[in-house]
Amino acid sequence: MCGIRDMPIVRVALDVPLPTLFDYTVADGIAVTIGQRVIVPFGKRQMVGVVMECVAVTEMAPERIKPVKQVLHDSVPLSAGLLDLLRFCSDYYRYPLGQTVLSALPTRLRSDKPIISRAILTYRLSASGAALNLDAFPKRKVVQRRILAKLAEQPCNLAQLKSLSATAGKQLQALVAEGWVESVALVTPLTPSPSPAGGRGAHAFDNAHTLTSEQQQAVDAVIAAQGYACFLLHGITGSGKTEVYVHLMHHVLQRGGQILLLVPEINLTPQLENYFRRRFPDVSMISLHSGLAEGERLHNWQQAQTGAAQIVLGTRLSVFAELPGLALIIVDEEHDGSFKQQDGLRYSARDVAIFRASQRGVPIVLGSATPSLESYYNAQSGRYRMLRLTGRALAEARLPAVRCININQTVMHHGISEKLLHEIGQRIARQEQSLLFINRRGYAPVLMCTGCGWLSGCKHCAGKMVLHLNDKRLRCHHCGYQLRMPHVCPSCGNADLHPVGSGTQRVESVLRERFPDARILRVDRDSTRNKRAWQVLRELIHANEVDILVGTQMLAKGHDFPALTLVGVLNPDSALYSSDFRAAEKLFAQLAQVAGRAGRADKPGEVLIQTAFPEHPLFCALQTHDFDGWAASQLAERQMAGFPPFMYQAMLRAEGKQAAGVYAFLNQAHAAAIGLKQSVEVFGVVPAALPRRANHIRAQLLIQSAKRKDLQQFLRTWQPLLDILPAQKLRWALDIDPLEF
Repeated sequence: MCGIRDMPIVRVALDVPLPTLFDYTVADGIAVTIGQRVIVPFGKRQMVGVVMECVAVTEMAPERIKPVKQVLHDSVPLSAGLLDLLRFCSDYYRYPLGQTVLSALPTRLRSDKPIISRAILTYRLSASGAALNLDAFPKRKVVQRRILAKLAEQPCNLAQLKSLSATAGKQLQALVAEGWVESVALVTPLTPSPSPAGGRGAHAFDNAHTLTSEQQQAVDAVIAAQGYACFLLHGITGSGKTEVYVHLMHHVLQRGGQILLLVPEINLTPQLENYFRRRFPDVSMISLHSGLAEGERLHNWQQAQTGAAQIVLGTRLSVFAELPGLALIIVDEEHDGSFKQQDGLRYSARDVAIFRASQRGVPIVLGSATPSLESYYNAQSGRYRMLRLTGRALAEARLPAVRCININQTVMHHGISEKLLHEIGQRIARQEQSLLFINRRGYAPVLMCTGCGWLSGCKHCAGKMVLHLNDKRLRCHHCGYQLRMPHVCPSCGNADLHPVGSGTQRVESVLRERFPDARILRVDRDSTRNKRAWQVLRELIHANEVDILVGTQMLAKGHDFPALTLVGVLNPDSALYSSDFRAAEKLFAQLAQVAGRAGRADKPGEVLIQTAFPEHPLFCALQTHDFDGWAASQLAERQMAGFPPFMYQAMLRAEGKQAAGVYAFLNQAHAAAIGLKQSVEVFGVVPAALPRRANHIRAQLLIQSAKRKDLQQFLRTWQPLLDILPAQKLRWALDIDPLEF
């Protein structure tokens, strides 16, 4: 070994696809600590990296080691605990350490531009505002009245005021312009707060909700846990899992701890944020998700890092937020597939959260009405502790009655049965709301020529282009390619083109024709593209200004609409004959979630499922609300077939412009895997479920083992062999614990 002793050596993580750290020297007199950001030369450019180690010797020749250009002091160094978590993720998910570390940081922390401490504006009543008589204030200015009333209680920041209304920002500026409200700037501190042992004292807590006995037992069990424990909170829809979360959070906040609450969807974040702000009005809470602007995301991340944020609510990437006082982790809707990242570092935020709770010695609660079979199995086998909520939180609320409509024995109107339309009409007459659930946006899944059978296929993908009738376009939901709807068949010139199947737009069109006076609202990715659009739509629903909702899975979870009493499920059968072994599990969870939107208040709910297979065991289990029986049958099938949770899997995925190159690479990888002669099962090379996407040929190779340790050991040996295989003009990646096949 060649040692350099006159200058310290730091090993730096860089955002490059190489499985190594890079050595640099630090000039005398410059202090640098592990976890600090530095600017270093790399090739012909300069890059931001994170110091992972300080060493005395290196194997590199002295003349090849370059000096650190600059040590960045504009942010707090990453903690040893977070760096250990990122090392674990790099090793377990077989992803370069440098890319793992940098991808976990906000975009601004990956830049070499200096970070200026951001002033947080807190708003309060001015002297003239405090003198206002709210009773005499114009009643038409509803939002302004709410803001003035809130500020009369205590100063608030913009995020807290936005919980009052979607238009709070605009109305706040009007109040500032009138001179009734003034702002005070507070600068984000760059030093962590004291540890939670010191406590923060009491805080305001809306304790108006009395817990049921089951909820209280769940709260007591988690509070009694000493150190790490993983709890599966299995509660039926409407059973009050969120109320359990609130009381656990109250307990932790009283002791000065920080809470990390993970949710699966960005669309759920604002409403949960508003809910928790109402329950904890004087607690500092921030959100972390991709919908935030870069500056806002950095500010919130730093609030968590310094300990100023007591509650951190976010989507999957927030599992890497710095939390010096972390005392509780909650993963809501733990079964949701969106917790799994599908590119780059392909991690499962739920699984990383469990590891982080174990690492920090704190309890973690996984909540779901339909737990993933992996989590359910772990609870059944004793690895997790099962907590059950078997009744709805409101005494007058009951689980909805679930019935199937056999589409082969009824009159259908463009995909909607006469029975379902009749029930919708009755709900409109009673001023109750109905929801039609179809997990397919657009007008129709495909456009077809009646003359030659031409279908609107995407020229870049193996999938079909979806007809969006409102803007008369065909769109591919896989690659984004779109074109104007043709007037004649591109193949034979026939003008008789027909939409086949139904999407949300077509269902909306049929309903408008049948119920011309009804207030119909479509909720899907197309109708909620604009920022805050979903919040505005949700306010309309809660105000009972909507008669019929038409939506995709965005409406299936986490929402509480008291006036909603009917749910109709259209076209769920395609998942019953899918090649994905998880398809039935996903369908059951999806339908149970959307069914749970009905009858959550004092009015009874009903769910009508249109299917060609009304006797299918899945629909029978839904009708009897028997998740345990359904899960037991699915686990028995998985054990016989050798699928997770009885096996641990890794998928090698490859894609490129030329099929020959993709399959040559995977076949060589297959041969290398067989040659290692380790205790894993190596399957053959097969096309991906979507074999062509965006003009790239896609294929995959599955490896599995009955023991996680054996699979990990195999991957550590196999991956270096993959790195040296010829892979020109193609991309490949290892996906550990894959969810998509």
